[in-house]
Amino acid sequence: MSTTSSQLADDATPLDVLLVDAALTPARRFLPDRSTAKWAASLARRPRNTARRLGGLGAEAGRIVAGTSTVTPRRGDRRFTDAAWTDNPLLERLVQLYLAGGHTLDQLVTDADLDPRDRKRVGFLLENLVEALAPSNFPLVNPASAKAVIDTAGLSLVRGGSQLVKDLASSPRIPEMVDTSGFVLGENVAATPGAVVFHNEVLELIQYQPQSEEVYEVPVLVVPPTINKFYAIDLAPGRSLVEYSVQHGRQMFVISWRNPDARHADWNIDTYVRAILDALDAVEEISGSATTVLGGICSGGILASIAAAYLAGIGRQDRLAAVCLAVTVIDNHDAGTVSALTDPRLATLAKQRSARKGYLDGRALAEVFAWLRPGDLIWNYWVNNYLLGRRPPAFDILFWNSDTTRMTAGLHADFVDIAVDNSLTRPQGITVLGVPIDLGRITVDSYVAAGIADHITPWENCYRTTQLFGGTTRFVLSTSGHIAALVNPPGNPKATYHTNNDETADPKAWLNGAETHQGTWWADIGEWLNARCGELVPAPTDLGSVRLPVLAGAPGTYVMDK
Repeated sequence: MSTTSSQLADDATPLDVLLVDAALTPARRFLPDRSTAKWAASLARRPRNTARRLGGLGAEAGRIVAGTSTVTPRRGDRRFTDAAWTDNPLLERLVQLYLAGGHTLDQLVTDADLDPRDRKRVGFLLENLVEALAPSNFPLVNPASAKAVIDTAGLSLVRGGSQLVKDLASSPRIPEMVDTSGFVLGENVAATPGAVVFHNEVLELIQYQPQSEEVYEVPVLVVPPTINKFYAIDLAPGRSLVEYSVQHGRQMFVISWRNPDARHADWNIDTYVRAILDALDAVEEISGSATTVLGGICSGGILASIAAAYLAGIGRQDRLAAVCLAVTVIDNHDAGTVSALTDPRLATLAKQRSARKGYLDGRALAEVFAWLRPGDLIWNYWVNNYLLGRRPPAFDILFWNSDTTRMTAGLHADFVDIAVDNSLTRPQGITVLGVPIDLGRITVDSYVAAGIADHITPWENCYRTTQLFGGTTRFVLSTSGHIAALVNPPGNPKATYHTNNDETADPKAWLNGAETHQGTWWADIGEWLNARCGELVPAPTDLGSVRLPVLAGAPGTYVMDK
């Protein structure tokens, strides 16, 4: 398990790389560069080794032609599951040549005398090239595509070609991943009953209707990501963390960020932390509680941590009952490809580009996210949409993923600086609202959740938060990816999570000593919160308060902004 998780972490792409790539476009990574030149020079300096590898490929090609090769796709490779790939001798040999060529390229990169940064750059370029050249990606060569052409008298390629033209006409220029026609906000996604009870220029605050006769007196305020909309935690009924929480006696308040545009270019971390504090004031006013559990998800978790440290810095940490973070990286040291795929020069260029526009376009981020896993998120849909002429599936997570938001230039610049400098790991590394930020001064209990298969926020980096906060931290590792770690309702027989009360500094040692539990971590955090959220009291019958009346029904108006 530790080897697998290490590989996943190495393949992950941290926040600063995502934000830099989104501003500069990920296409820059697909072009030969100085690292590619170093790789070619290294191969030239070692001609015998290079010739040995190429000779091995030639010998394997001979066996393939003779029909004696044992090269087969790896187990679970969905590209070549159609029986025709093995039943047809020509297709079988084509796949074997493709796999043998890809393996040889991997060996040539491994053999080269390159530093880790250059090796990662070259590996990324070649990996994407090999993925693109898969025989399954070509019309008529793919047996399913050929069959679809015959069955539809060519209409499958006509439909696919029309969809390709449409997708290339506007950002993000990637295959459509989801059929959005069946989803309606407030009806079958983001549908948990509630109301907007406070709003300002930056956010709307949603209070959810209790679904139990009693509630715990201490409420929970959740800060969602600033690069996607809030309802990842309120997807379809039965798959909603918000719904689960209110059904189990939790008083839930969730922030819904405004989708900013060029007018809001100057909004920065100060702006967003101030908005969180305004929302906290509203939660205290409505609930009557002097303390609140402050939660944060992904980039929202960074902001929530800063807000908690700000309160500690001004002597008002007494307003917090606890802090909860999910899929949040604060310590970016060795976060996957950080050292390989970005540098201060590129970071500066990215900030300048978003400053000229006034914001970072969420569609650009969607394109970056897709190219992190090209096999699953690009070529899989390339085959389905263009070669087979089919509509993509209707899936609530992918609907949420396609509902993109913008990020203000000011916040974009602050996040890039924080990630590149790793400044939150140092006491007083940044100053927010005039207060030096020291995460070590957060001494309330904290709960940190991560996903072992997360390719955006590596779990090892999420784990390091346990060493940054000053209080007692419970770390829980879900056996899932970035969003699946959040959308983890009860009832999934395959769902598990890991816990270990020994918060050693080494995440791999923590995992080796961890206990595996069946079920969802939702139940675990529920029990943890129960011990920190006071007594059970009668559930409020009305939402809002006299001073802060209901403004609109959930999910509000900001979430509708495009």
